Amino acid sequence: MKIKLLPALLGTLALIVSCGPVPDPRSVKDVDLHPPQIESICSTGPSEISITFDEEASLAPEKTRITPALAVTETTGPSKEILVHVADQVPGVEYSMEGEARDASGNATSFLATFYGFNPNVPRALINEFITQGTTDHPDMIELKVLSSGNMGGVVLYQGTPGSFDDRLVFPAFAVREGEFIIVHFKPSGDGTELNETTDKAASGGTDACATAYDFWVAGGRGISGNNGVLSLYQRPGGAVMDGVLYSNRTSTSDEKYRGFGSAGTLARAEELVHDGGWRAAGPRVNPEDAVNPDGSTSTRSLCRSSGSVDTDTVADWHIVPTRKATWGMDNSDEVYAP
Repeated sequence: MKIKLLPALLGTLALIVSCGPVPDPRSVKDVDLHPPQIESICSTGPSEISITFDEEASLAPEKTRITPALAVTETTGPSKEILVHVADQVPGVEYSMEGEARDASGNATSFLATFYGFNPNVPRALINEFITQGTTDHPDMIELKVLSSGNMGGVVLYQGTPGSFDDRLVFPAFAVREGEFIIVHFKPSGDGTELNETTDKAASGGTDACATAYDFWVAGGRGISGNNGVLSLYQRPGGAVMDGVLYSNRTSTSDEKYRGFGSAGTLARAEELVHDGGWRAAGPRVNPEDAVNPDGSTSTRSLCRSSGSVDTDTVADWHIVPTRKATWGMDNSDEVYAP
């Protein structure tokens, strides 16, 4: 015999699943059935991790585990922001936290989230030079210049922004000194000679490896967007912006939908970089005219920060150098390409 459910009964079927009185349908809308959800997690000190939930929650200490092993000594809460106190973290190391969060109504959820070890000695650094028109002989890459000594552990370079990126590189912990350079190769060949350098600047092979800079290779990287994009450098995933570059050969009239940027994604990245303080717009809204124009750049005519730049976070900081005047691993040339 088949049982046919009348439409009027479908809405209450989920309520009749156990013994006991049937709830008054008028009260169902007030019942909290949703467990807390993580909104963010990041390290906020050498021995402290902050977890933000969408509602007040508490953690079960006995169910909180961190890998690589970090002993959990205390958790705060219940609160929307819970602080987890742990043994000292290793700067830049990627950790995984497994735990259970529970709200005041007893709804619980298990979670697995990642964060990076707190770095108390992040150096000042800038995006100093880059090419987006790479070739087989000179693939796309970005140079960073270190402005103060420190440790690079956890510093992250994005092709894009934290909210939307095509590739990123999170640096391991290694010491750098003022005046040193780091080159990040965004289109490696994967031939086995492309080694990430943290001590010996001459250790890596690979196309355009530089003996006067630390070389790093973006695993699986497919290159940088050629004419229209965002590059950004942050203290750590979820941390403060250190520097950024907006580049575009488009104009505000290039299209009608996306303020001239060509896509909703590029516009969103440009707005995020400006919001975070990595770039400045001339007016109340960022437009392609605010960007560095890459037209004229090639694999040997790089876009360079001027040596006298005070980092205005505008197009005024940048120029294209003449053919074969790229200066990877050394101070930039102030010669300007004249088409």
